[in-house]
Amino acid sequence: MAPIEQSQAQLYIHIYPSQDNPTNQTIWIFSGSSTAGSSHSIRTSGSYHNRDSWEPINNNGDWHIFDANKPSNQTISLSSLFSSSNSKDIASVNARIPGGGKTNITFAASATNTPTITIGSASGTIANLFLDDGGDFLSDAIGIRVSGSSLSYSSGQSSAWVGAGILNKPIGDFFAGTFNNSVSGSSWSPRFVTQSNGSVRVVFNSQAIPEPEEYALVFGLFALAFVFFHRHRQKKQRQQATAS
Repeated sequence: MAPIEQSQAQLYIHIYPSQDNPTNQTIWIFSGSSTAGSSHSIRTSGSYHNRDSWEPINNNGDWHIFDANKPSNQTISLSSLFSSSNSKDIASVNARIPGGGKTNITFAASATNTPTITIGSASGTIANLFLDDGGDFLSDAIGIRVSGSSLSYSSGQSSAWVGAGILNKPIGDFFAGTFNNSVSGSSWSPRFVTQSNGSVRVVFNSQAIPEPEEYALVFGLFALAFVFFHRHRQKKQRQQATAS
């Protein structure tokens, strides 16, 4: 369960501005499952390699995800949302797990965990994100790095990731939109997923996780406007009927 269309084997990352610290932080929510396309390992550090990194592309064919403060082969710590002091963000995600009472967006119960990737029977904590701006002529890149030791995997093993983390990078540093992995070249897709276009989907949301109360207010205003319009139209029709 997630705020996404999980109609096929896909890994998802949904990114939102932090409600507690929107000018400096983003929430990264991991969900979904896939199958390893070949054998390799997810590292604890290192520059680009498709064993644990990929080059996203959107539906317009744009390979660039960074809009400002562009990173250069940078590894940034991803702290667990639920061990942080971001009280508004924690409450917002907690309220949207099954039984939490918020229904406009639903996160899996596992979203409360530390970001973790599991391949086969082995798991690793996603402790860092690898980010790299490719410049004007090369693709931007994103990747995951685990803590402790490298996580090895074999072709055909099931892969999944869960959890939520905080990244010290604001949403304004990214272009909003949906970015998929591509298989136009073998080096552009991560090996821990099926080798098909869109088996990894990253969605940058420019707005914070919306509250149902905000939707209720908007719909209420629309309903009120409709009532006024309807009454005005009836009054005008009566006046025209009297005049004739």
